[in-house]
Amino acid sequence: MHNDEFIELIEDVPQQTGKAEHCSMPPWKVLIVDDDVDVHESTTFALQGLTIEGRTLQLLHASSSEEALRLLVREDNIAVILLDVVMETDDSGLRAVDAIRNDLNLRNIRIILRTGQPGHAPEIETIQRYDINDYKTKSELTRTKLYTTLTTAIRAYHQLSRMDANRRGLEQIIEASNQLIAERGLTSFAEGIIMQIASLIDIRPEGLVCASKGHASSDNDPQQLKIIAAAGCYRHLIQHPLADIGNERIIADLTRCLNERRNLIGDHSLSFYFSGRDEAGYAAFVDSPQLLDEIDRHLLQVFCTNIALCAQNVQLVDRLHDLAFVDTMLGLPNRTAFVQQLSARLGDRRHGASAVALIDIDHFAETNDMFGHAYGDLLLAAIAARLREHLNTGHTIARVAGDTFALLGDRRQINPERLIALFTPPFTIEGVARPVSVSMGFAPISDETDGQEVLKNASIALKRAKSKGQGLAETYTPAIGQETKEHMGLLQGIYHAFADQRFFLVYQPQINLFTNEVTGLEALLRWRTADGALVPPGRFIPVAERSGLIVTLGEWVLRSALEAWKVIRDAGYADLRMAVNVSLVQCKHPAMLDMLDHILVDSNADPAHLELEITESVAIMGMAQVVSLLKAIKERHIDVAIDDFGTGFSSLSYLDRLPVDRLKIDRSFVAPLDDSRTGARIAEMIVSLGHTLGITVLAEGVEDPEQAVILKNIGCNEAQGYLYAKPMPLNELLVWLANWQGGRP
Repeated sequence: MHNDEFIELIEDVPQQTGKAEHCSMPPWKVLIVDDDVDVHESTTFALQGLTIEGRTLQLLHASSSEEALRLLVREDNIAVILLDVVMETDDSGLRAVDAIRNDLNLRNIRIILRTGQPGHAPEIETIQRYDINDYKTKSELTRTKLYTTLTTAIRAYHQLSRMDANRRGLEQIIEASNQLIAERGLTSFAEGIIMQIASLIDIRPEGLVCASKGHASSDNDPQQLKIIAAAGCYRHLIQHPLADIGNERIIADLTRCLNERRNLIGDHSLSFYFSGRDEAGYAAFVDSPQLLDEIDRHLLQVFCTNIALCAQNVQLVDRLHDLAFVDTMLGLPNRTAFVQQLSARLGDRRHGASAVALIDIDHFAETNDMFGHAYGDLLLAAIAARLREHLNTGHTIARVAGDTFALLGDRRQINPERLIALFTPPFTIEGVARPVSVSMGFAPISDETDGQEVLKNASIALKRAKSKGQGLAETYTPAIGQETKEHMGLLQGIYHAFADQRFFLVYQPQINLFTNEVTGLEALLRWRTADGALVPPGRFIPVAERSGLIVTLGEWVLRSALEAWKVIRDAGYADLRMAVNVSLVQCKHPAMLDMLDHILVDSNADPAHLELEITESVAIMGMAQVVSLLKAIKERHIDVAIDDFGTGFSSLSYLDRLPVDRLKIDRSFVAPLDDSRTGARIAEMIVSLGHTLGITVLAEGVEDPEQAVILKNIGCNEAQGYLYAKPMPLNELLVWLANWQGGRP
């Protein structure tokens, strides 16, 4: 059955008997959520008697978001929600959207926001921030517009649901493929076939599969043909003889299909033949209440050919299983299989204390870039081999991401000390010993956690370990979980603060220690919450960096700082430079220089008065890349400063290669200056180094005159700190500049 000669198109008429009747298509469920009874009544009246895509509407009602969420838990297959924005609270509708998408994980359901207060929740902003599908005012939803809006939403829901059904049917077939000939496996396989066909032609699953006993022949007796799988109106016939169906047309089609080993596609049904490894014949029948069009018939022909091949070739089916559950390069379970095995272990009380570990190779992408992907594959294989060698058969080893392995087993084996020791010896790749650094996250398994929760906990621990550096391990604890939750809350707060324009800049003057003249300003980012409280930069900036939001924030800071510089210039201070901090994340962004060019053009500011401050952590990028980036910045006539010098990655041996204009001594080296002469040694060393290389040196955090005197005596060029001025908003800065007379105002 590999070509069209085994497929016959027939004419048939849907027949009905007492035992096998066609089931009518269910109505579309539409949930109306509104605290106004009149809205419910008017919507019901407007939709009364209407059909969409040949199906009636079933209206469900809720008068609050909480009632709606409870109803969504009880009711399946709700297609559309007509959701009021303002109910119990001003944002109850928006909070309900978040709960529907994230807590209930209902992704297919279409949500149409309705509001009686236009402008309460701006349309564009609301659609951008929330996963909704339409936003209407109640006044604009006339009967016609309500019908067209619902039709569009239902079509989208129908398409998404059909795709899900298609995926579920295929998953069921793959899951059963390794047991194709076994009765249990074959039943699941056959049911999956019915679901898949129904999904392909967009009908409810109505069908059955029967099997001949032994080899298929030309004299199959309906009493000898057993129904091994069924769906819909035929489900009660499983394990019955085919003769019990009581529908002569179906019996005739299936026996002919088996006798002739031929597929029969009619106007309202499909009968197709396939065989198993034991050469027994199987015939599947699917009933359709609707006329099968040309596209449906073509899909069914392709499907029948593929299923026949799948059933006949167990090796092919095994391959499909491997693709779904096995990492083919290493022969290890993949993420899907690992989650399944983890869930199975959680449900098996025979296992003792267990744990999950995630092992991530540090700088694996850089290894691939430097030595090639073939080398990276060899490294992965070597790690997999070592894990197999040292962990016994009672443990699961999986590859769950490109450079991440997952382990599941006894806590006595899956623990930081043992696994760190396992990675201490180097790996031999292409005959060369290579030490490998890995980061690890561990999560103990308890009765209160499920598989996904355990894996999420291990992932949280891994991210925490990587945030501290390389080669470290971290074990998940409830305190870490709470910290992560707070981190996510802070991240969400950053999103909202940026949208609500709650970020602002302050400026701190920089002073020449020998002339007392103001030489520059540093722009510093601040965040004021809605209640007026200031969030410390040390709290929100690291979160913005880890999430990547710092790229957007940094662009805004740079634009705002240059606009402020133009105001300062126009006030008569044209010689001052504006220093702006740039993070490692921004430096690594591929559009960094393009962004810089656009801002310079848009602001029409003089780049010669701009200074970008980077930290020593940019050394992570690699010296060649850092030098290239800084040279590109310098070509734009922009100054470069190294901030917090001496506190980060050591780059002293490369400093003379970097096109740097200024070194900033970190405040941690300035604070000890007034204690003793010993405290000045590091600062003096940095100043000496800067002068040797022809680089200006600026000290941060200068708070008392004695520190300023010591810095001046050791030759430091510039200083900034509370001794001179605190960071100030632009209007206060202009007043301060007007009062500065070469000394403290």
